[in-house]
Amino acid sequence: MNVLKKIVLLLPCCSFAATFVSGVNETMNMEPGARSAALGSATMAVDGDYLGLVSNPYQLANVRYLWANFSHTAYFEDTQYDYASVAIPLGLDQGLGISFARFGADDIPYIREGDPLPEGSDYETLSIADWMLSATWGKRLFGRFELGVGFHLLYRDMDQSGFGFRGDAGLRYRILDDLYVAGLLKGWTSSASVWGSGEFEYSAPDLYLAASYGLDVRYLYGKFGFYWQSAGVFRHEPRDLGFETDESRGKPLWKDPLDWLSGGHAGIEFNFDFGLSLRAGLSSFTTFESFTAGAGLVIAKFLRVDYAFESHPVLSPVHRVSVSISPYLFSHAPKPEPERPAAAAPTSLLGAEPEEPEVQAVDGPAPQENAPAVPVVEENASGAQESSDEVLETRPSGGIQWEE
Repeated sequence: MNVLKKIVLLLPCCSFAATFVSGVNETMNMEPGARSAALGSATMAVDGDYLGLVSNPYQLANVRYLWANFSHTAYFEDTQYDYASVAIPLGLDQGLGISFARFGADDIPYIREGDPLPEGSDYETLSIADWMLSATWGKRLFGRFELGVGFHLLYRDMDQSGFGFRGDAGLRYRILDDLYVAGLLKGWTSSASVWGSGEFEYSAPDLYLAASYGLDVRYLYGKFGFYWQSAGVFRHEPRDLGFETDESRGKPLWKDPLDWLSGGHAGIEFNFDFGLSLRAGLSSFTTFESFTAGAGLVIAKFLRVDYAFESHPVLSPVHRVSVSISPYLFSHAPKPEPERPAAAAPTSLLGAEPEEPEVQAVDGPAPQENAPAVPVVEENASGAQESSDEVLETRPSGGIQWEE
């Protein structure tokens, strides 16, 4: 009882010391994969990009092979973002993902307060970085639902060190063969960080929505993919990429639906049957200067390479490259497609398979009511078939020619 009393007494103190801020652990929201980046960073809607497991954990329900993925991004002033992930199948309809990332800059010159200016390049340097470790899990439920859960840790090494934590949960639903809708609750545990000074910061959870649709185009020998991801539904967030301070922008869904839609992401992709993919998108509907583009190539069944170009209205453009390798496919042939129950592949909005009419096999045409009587055919001594006033000859196709 004494321990319980102490915890109850400490709760008001902890809540008072915590600071509610926007953008805690923002490094976790950075786009690592080149494929999703070229599609306007609509990562939640993209399936098969295992560099986007932080925002898309439910895609692990479809992983069938072990994939190792790497990406590198060079930002302005030699700031770099390096990311690695591995997707591990855990049997049918289930998978595990592990991700590791570093976002930072090295060789930053600095001079201690009171020290004289160094001559030439004889100065001390320092490095600042965010290190992230993430674990995600995805599983198929009830045939058409896919569940995803993720936990992410962040270590910040700057003028003072700090630790961050966030838990996410998402669900995707298959409406039609190539039509999906999804939702991701970011920070259902709240996104929190604690600094070396003892300061504690946190931000509230927020919900994000996404949708995707695939369309086969046989005469172009490929398939279109359309992807969309929304802005946060609950909270006010900055959306002007030009760093303008317009308080009228960034409203949640229920206050201004049109403004909320302007904060979304979208992309379009065309995958050729021979392995080439072309992509384009917008990372924000607020300006066309957020245009993105890219391409991907399946060099071999076990090797994929992707490239993305991202423009920005203020900052310099960003070039991103990622590589995915499957050790299993390097030494094995692809596995046959698994057999799933009918509910796992719905073809209508209600998820029911269309009923096919029953066809009964018959030896000849079905008899018709009120049909004219067929004349009686008799065979004469010469073997010819004839009736009282007509002669019949059979045809190879099964028809009959009538002659007077």
